[in-house]
Amino acid sequence: MLSKIKQSWKVKDVRRRILYTLMMILIFRIGTTIPVPGVDTSIISKLVSGNSLLALYNMFTGGAFSNFTLFALGIGPYITASIILQLLTIGFESLDELQKSGEEGKKKINKYTKYTALVLAIIQAVGITLGVIKSALTSDSIFSIATVIMTLVSASMILMWMGDRITEKGLGNGSSIIIFVGIISRIPSDIIGTVSDVQGGKLALWAAI
Repeated sequence: MLSKIKQSWKVKDVRRRILYTLMMILIFRIGTTIPVPGVDTSIISKLVSGNSLLALYNMFTGGAFSNFTLFALGIGPYITASIILQLLTIGFESLDELQKSGEEGKKKINKYTKYTALVLAIIQAVGITLGVIKSALTSDSIFSIATVIMTLVSASMILMWMGDRITEKGLGNGSSIIIFVGIISRIPSDIIGTVSDVQGGKLALWAAI
């Protein structure tokens, strides 16, 4: 295994792709530490800890949602848009033909996917801001609410772009890598939390195992 990695590292193109992917991952992780302005993150952390559905969503964003950082929406809107377009190609013959029409058709499908992702990101950002985290907003002013929504949508689109760049210039599928990194980034804190719960008597040892 190690010998194969060493051999791969010697290949200039592979080395460049690895470094590019690592750079994008680093940017992603930095983005998950910068909080969205106008939000009390302590309230959101309590909401997440008391809701299993939000906790699951938080896991896929690499903890960005509970801390309500720039990438709190994650790459979810783009993934959902991709699924929607894939399903629509089954129901609409024109889209199916477009998908089969070569590279040009795929580019158009990709463009439609991005537009759909933008719409979904806006809907999701508005829903989360005015619904899920409304009690955590530090101000009820239109400007403050609009700032939160625009920040979430913009960051989600940047994350979508990063996923595309990883796919094109890095290693593997960019969206999958971003989701994977987000999930594994929670492992250390989850282990620490589990050990703490066992030591504090909140969780039985057999349950932790």
